[in-house]
Amino acid sequence: MSAWRRLARGLGSRQNLPIAAAAALLAAAVWLPPLTLQRATFQYLVTFDVTQSMEVEDQQLAGVPATRLAFARAAAREALRRLPCGSRIGWAVFADYRVMPLMLPVEVCAHYDALLASLEQVDGRMRWANASNIGKGTTWVLRAARAIGPDTRVVFFTDGQEAPPLRHREVQPPMQDITPGETGGWLIGVGGDVPARIPRVDRDGRRLGWWAADDVVQRFGPDTPGSAHEHLSELREEHLQALGKLLGLGYRRLSAPQAAADAMLDPALARPQPVATDLRWLPALLALLLLAARFVPDAVAARRPRSA
Repeated sequence: MSAWRRLARGLGSRQNLPIAAAAALLAAAVWLPPLTLQRATFQYLVTFDVTQSMEVEDQQLAGVPATRLAFARAAAREALRRLPCGSRIGWAVFADYRVMPLMLPVEVCAHYDALLASLEQVDGRMRWANASNIGKGTTWVLRAARAIGPDTRVVFFTDGQEAPPLRHREVQPPMQDITPGETGGWLIGVGGDVPARIPRVDRDGRRLGWWAADDVVQRFGPDTPGSAHEHLSELREEHLQALGKLLGLGYRRLSAPQAAADAMLDPALARPQPVATDLRWLPALLALLLLAARFVPDAVAARRPRSA
């Protein structure tokens, strides 16, 4: 009897049928092509406020003080890791009242490394002005997303500090071409509740000291609660909440890096589309279970002490 026939006969025995089935499943795992399935995906233009108040170190990453901008980047990395394949994401930065797209939305799985590498380059050196008109900037974020495509949602990481400041509780109305709620997305508030000194940074990222009260426009008048401190910065949460309500955007405080990912995975912002899905793990898992069912009982029996 030839070796091949003996092998086939051995595998064909009832005891070794699980091995033969596992071999067939492993072959399927190797050769199975991706299958096109309808899945919920997301498309976002993620914008980072790179003005100088985002350099305040009132956040923590792994127990170490971190700037608000670094904390926002960490949140974007977490979102990038959790978004399902077929989703698309792009980066932009904000300063003054304008938004500059850096990378238009691309598919997250095919371009994961490129997205991570480009995200790490987002910092304050990209700032082209020291002003921070958050209300106007948010409408420009919506404009930029709308120009990319009707399915593009927005995420805007900011501490909400307007510079020069607005009157107390003032919220600038959206531009006339913006329809509230048309685009959808999130304002993500970054920062602490305690006013902190704002580092003064040059165009090369070198710290020159701190902004003082005489260096910035202060907000004075009967509508100003308490003393003005525009040279200090804290999360302007109330302002961002009012702005989000005006523009039809959700608001979420970035209490932890995963908070942004949780918001971005909101099913209400998903779009179903056919996605090539790798299912090779399924026959490989079944093969592993069959092999375990075949050999684990023998291994357990071999370890039992023999009776006298």
